[in-house]
Amino acid sequence: LAVPWRWRCSPRRGSAACPSAEQIRAAFLRFFEERHGHRRLPSAPVRPRGDPRLLFVNAGMNQFKPIFLGTVHPRSELAQHRRVVNSQKCVRAGGKHNDLEDVGRDTYHHTFFEMLGNWSFGDYFKEEACSMAWELLTEVYEIPRDRLYVTYFGGDPSLGLSADEECRDVWLRLGVPASHVLPFPLKDNFWEMGDTGPCGPCTEIHYDHVGGGRNAATLVNQGSPDVVEIWNLVFMQYSREVEGNLLPLPQHHVDTGMGLERLVTVLQNKRSNYDTDLFTPILDAIHKGCRAPRYQGLVGDADVGRVNMAYRVVADHVRTLCVCITDGIYPGFSGAELVLRRILRRAVRFCSEVLQAPPGLLASLVPTVVEVLGDAYPELTRNANQQVIDIINENEAAFLSSLERGRRIIERTVQQMEPSTNFPAEVAWSLYGSLGFPLDLIDLMLEEKGISLDSAAFNELALEDAKRKAGGPQAGQPGNTNTHLDVHSLAWLQSSKVPATDDSPKYAYTLGQHGQYEFSPCQATVLMLYRDQSLHKEVGAGQRCGVILDRTNFYAQQGGQDSDQGYMIRLGQQDILFPVESVHLCGGYVIHEVTAVETLRAGDQVQLFVDEAQRLACMTNHTATHLLNFALRRVLGDNTEQRGSHVTAEQLRFDFNTQGHVTVEQLQQVEQVVQDLIQKNEVVHMAEVPLPLARRVQGLRAVDEGYPDPVRIVSLGVPVENVLTCDSEAAMQTSVELCCGTHLLQTGSVEDLAIISERQLVRGISRVIAVTGGRAKEAREVGQCLAMEVDSISLRMKQRITSIPEMQNLSKEVGQLTKVVSSAAMPQWQRKELQTILKALQRTANTAIKKLELQQAEKAAQILLAKYCNQPVIIDSVPADSLSILMKVVNQLCDKSPGSSVLLLSPQASGEVLCACQVSKNCLPTFSAADWAVAVCTQMEGKAGGSPIVAKGSGNAKGMQGALTTALEFAQSKL
Repeated sequence: LAVPWRWRCSPRRGSAACPSAEQIRAAFLRFFEERHGHRRLPSAPVRPRGDPRLLFVNAGMNQFKPIFLGTVHPRSELAQHRRVVNSQKCVRAGGKHNDLEDVGRDTYHHTFFEMLGNWSFGDYFKEEACSMAWELLTEVYEIPRDRLYVTYFGGDPSLGLSADEECRDVWLRLGVPASHVLPFPLKDNFWEMGDTGPCGPCTEIHYDHVGGGRNAATLVNQGSPDVVEIWNLVFMQYSREVEGNLLPLPQHHVDTGMGLERLVTVLQNKRSNYDTDLFTPILDAIHKGCRAPRYQGLVGDADVGRVNMAYRVVADHVRTLCVCITDGIYPGFSGAELVLRRILRRAVRFCSEVLQAPPGLLASLVPTVVEVLGDAYPELTRNANQQVIDIINENEAAFLSSLERGRRIIERTVQQMEPSTNFPAEVAWSLYGSLGFPLDLIDLMLEEKGISLDSAAFNELALEDAKRKAGGPQAGQPGNTNTHLDVHSLAWLQSSKVPATDDSPKYAYTLGQHGQYEFSPCQATVLMLYRDQSLHKEVGAGQRCGVILDRTNFYAQQGGQDSDQGYMIRLGQQDILFPVESVHLCGGYVIHEVTAVETLRAGDQVQLFVDEAQRLACMTNHTATHLLNFALRRVLGDNTEQRGSHVTAEQLRFDFNTQGHVTVEQLQQVEQVVQDLIQKNEVVHMAEVPLPLARRVQGLRAVDEGYPDPVRIVSLGVPVENVLTCDSEAAMQTSVELCCGTHLLQTGSVEDLAIISERQLVRGISRVIAVTGGRAKEAREVGQCLAMEVDSISLRMKQRITSIPEMQNLSKEVGQLTKVVSSAAMPQWQRKELQTILKALQRTANTAIKKLELQQAEKAAQILLAKYCNQPVIIDSVPADSLSILMKVVNQLCDKSPGSSVLLLSPQASGEVLCACQVSKNCLPTFSAADWAVAVCTQMEGKAGGSPIVAKGSGNAKGMQGALTTALEFAQSKL
């Protein structure tokens, strides 16, 4: 391009005087693509691939991390990139980079944002990166130069890092006035992705919104809304290791990031991101769909009723929802899905309570978001908008019901509170655990009423809950005085003819028309309350107790399956929730552990609500356990018997007898058998039959334990009546088990299963842990990512490496990757394969290091031998990469000159001096190597130790010359 690139106006939005966001984004991409030869790449999905440490893609560089670390497969497409440009979708909510709580309170924080970035992978560096950035900002975007300020890294003595004067000089050569080029410390101008990983000095470009010829240098990095950072250029030179030290990266790289929202604010001459055309169409659509006044951009105390805050929250959050759902992250109950659920509920709350909008407003904004972002991210238009709308509406409907109930609970509780008291922790915990209220939402609702939560008591409840979930008493062992009936109480219940709990409603669920599970409601009567090993007819507010009901739809912990959770309400008092934290079966009575928010009495009529997501996850994993049991017998033989299992919402654990370790091939075969059963989408048949009849079924899989009579049979693909037929061998060809657990109705809902752990508990008993559905998919992605890293190291190991430090770094990489492979949630068969490869690579690296050290030592010994020619004392300084090598030089020198006593020093780049010595046996016991080394290292303010024959130590370089003199004088005094 011969002249600066000019705006290419869009007929839809913008003009030459005020470019649209679409034009600004396009100008950035075209500038680097057409003028500077960068390859334009599409945005990666916001769901991280193969990186379990990230909830969301939160920076443009996430997808390029293997390049920065040097672990990219050399034959992959990623490895071919040299110059790249793109606009990356990013989400910062949850984890280290978390902007969720700030969104709405100001005019510039977002959960979703676009990161414009250009990268160099071992191509250009500081000179070109700064020059391109300056050209784009001042010539293409025509930002006045006097409004721009640049910062650079001012150094950090504690890390041994000097100021980045190279970067400073580049800016000065580009014509930036010295008063606009400012040094800043580590926290401002040294970029790190996390506690470990790629990092390096950075230079930031800041923009002064006020201008007018003033010097705003003192406002840079001071949190002033008038002077804001718009572009960060990171020079990737190091990798932060687990130990905290910095290692040079194999190549120098450039990683730049410029938030589109802030850039558009500058170029459209606005002071708020929400006043740009990235947001105004969405804000207009919100206004049309609600009863609130039009958005005015007010913040803080000026924003009466927080109406403007609500506009910003909804506009931001609906963008995040659209992007995340399109990329396959749905509101859920763990990880990124849980964060997205909180984002959706936060937006719904502001729509409903602040903007007074009818249900459906949030989902109605989806087409507007697609209109704004669809050209840049075509996947938003390709994927069905209706799916995004349906998911938002379904989640909104569920939360609005909970929100209304929660609001009533808070208002009712506040009315009953004494003045100047904190909000009770038990009520907040009920909202948090039973209705799914995020804690920040509870705080916000209380803040509006000028009330604080009793945080200390709440944290205590959270800690108790965490301890209970973490373990406590082993399954089946009495450990809770509120859920395990003592013998006297049990006898009283039976003698008083209190009927056992009817828990058959726990099986009352069906598969809906669209594949969703529908659970029937259950109404019950409180028969008795149990607390502190005694029965009660009444329990006061704030107390934890066991509730015995006449009937229940809650699943009690048994058969290896975790109990249900949820809540119960009193009929006629919909705003009083009693959270059910665990459920246990004792003597036919189902005991529900609850925290009484208000007084609870025998005779109360209650309605029960099971946590459907947790129940469904347990059902999925329990059905998958049956598939796994069948597959293990199919692959390992009919002698394989179950020895125990544990099913939770997160994973399944299965113990079985085995003749030895399960091989990689057998693990793969087991997973394949399960996959085949999932693909067939077999019907899961369940029925209760007399126990004697059930025991006659050929091939029946049952654990050695007591079963009730009648007993429940679970059969995959074959109706129970068929397996009960005389001489039927149907159970030999499929999974048929005695089981009281809750199960899926069709195997296809399992979706996937991955065995992520297999080990022997004791000789003859193995344990496998497996995950299903989305967790299994994530495990496979992690496995593929780690396999590529192992392959990359293998290829680098085959190259001829003659440098000891380079081989040591490679050996360390192998060790670190071995740790990651050992702990990552990935398919176990793949883990075993990679561990075998890594073990061989570690042996190869160690052998190569020893060989290189010997070669270096032999070379140094030959030079010294020629120099000193069998003199009785040899004292000198030599280069050596480690104390091990220096010791080898001493050993070889003494081997070839047996009558010589040798002491060698080796100065290191760090300022340390290594010392190694060996005394000839002819000089003993008068001459001690240990004393010799101590005398020399003490002179260098260091330490040493060893035996009379060999010793080693280290000291400071400042005393090295004196140490050499001391070494000679000490030797002469002993000889």
